[in-house]
Amino acid sequence: MTFTETSLQITGPADAGWDAARQAWNLAVDQRPAAVACANSAADVATAIAHARREGLRVAPQATGHGASALGGAQDGALLLKTDRLDAIEIDAAARRARVGAGALSGDVAVRAGADGLAALHGSSADVSVVGYTLGGGIGWLSREHGLASEHVTAIELVTADGVLRSVDANSAGIDGELFWALRGGGGGFGVVTALEFELMPLTHVFAGTLFWPGELAREVLNAYRAWAETVPETVTSTVRLLRLPDLPFVPEPLRDRPVVDVCLSFAGDPADGDALVAPLRAVAPPLIDTLATIPAPQLVRLHGDPEQPVPGLGHHAVLRELTAAGIDALVETAGHASGSPLLSVELRQLGGALARRPEGAGALGAIDGAYVLYGVGTPVTPEVGRAVDERLDAVAAALAPWSTGGAFLNMADRPDGAAARAFDAPTRERLRALKEAVDRDGLIVARG
Repeated sequence: MTFTETSLQITGPADAGWDAARQAWNLAVDQRPAAVACANSAADVATAIAHARREGLRVAPQATGHGASALGGAQDGALLLKTDRLDAIEIDAAARRARVGAGALSGDVAVRAGADGLAALHGSSADVSVVGYTLGGGIGWLSREHGLASEHVTAIELVTADGVLRSVDANSAGIDGELFWALRGGGGGFGVVTALEFELMPLTHVFAGTLFWPGELAREVLNAYRAWAETVPETVTSTVRLLRLPDLPFVPEPLRDRPVVDVCLSFAGDPADGDALVAPLRAVAPPLIDTLATIPAPQLVRLHGDPEQPVPGLGHHAVLRELTAAGIDALVETAGHASGSPLLSVELRQLGGALARRPEGAGALGAIDGAYVLYGVGTPVTPEVGRAVDERLDAVAAALAPWSTGGAFLNMADRPDGAAARAFDAPTRERLRALKEAVDRDGLIVARG
């Protein structure tokens, strides 16, 4: 069917293109909405909300669908509101600000900002939406120096469940002030965000790249990494991963279908100091591949090597208060080269630095209490493999549980397991609950967080 108010387009199950319209980026999620609405403007979003109310439907906003699994099927039977066409990007180089639509992708923003010698606080995936990433807090390659991406948001445009288009910022009061607070790290359940404005950082080049070693060296690499990570400045953000990459042409031949361990890092200090900084890592053993070099800052968005096309994935995460030698042993035993793990990747993302400090006027998240985020992912190529992946994800989380804070981080919460409640302390949860009650008493908006 075609809905002609404003430029909104709505596709139903009987229409051509239905399967493509309802598809999430994560192909492991088989979304079954009542209909799919494609918005071309903020006015379309308001029209879609009004239409959903008339039809007795909930509204599930979605730009790409990277985090679709976290909804646990709550989008089924709802109006799936696609915002990917709201992809405008405006860069104000003099003010060091960007304004982006809900569908703007991190890779595109990185390139546009980089043309003016600026960098956004994007994450590890080039094709994730900036808005979805930022609503959950947002950690990336510059985060230990600059903190959460959500803490650099200066204005938010959204349509609330009453159909009202709002623009909120640090000067907003009342409900609008609460919305500006909540949407900075508290998730997207308070309305449909149509645009964000945020600060950009002056940065042209960084020392960055990845060191890969055979998986048999995982314990040695992890222990060397742990000691190294405790000494590096806040201008360094890094991850360490246990990987088993597929035997496909785009994977470098030395890494195909074999267990490897890698350290991936970015150093935003003087690039001339980069080689000395990473010398302790290079000294562990000769790497299979060493890509560390001075690179243009826009290339950071692809440093992690995340896929840039829809793929199926099952993931799980935990926040760790520390990384110990015993924790490393537990990780290697459950996910290392001899463990029989079916997982594609298990990684530890370094936190600390500015991520641990809540700035004045912070949003709902503000900071993350922990030293690392543990994240594992596997590809459910068959139902049997999917079950094995889920079981191993549970086993890895259980093995590292003695070092877990018990908290959660929305951006990495792929399961509908109460992460939103565990991501915040009790006063913050109550404040978020009260705001949801005030702006969306009927629970019209369905979103992570």
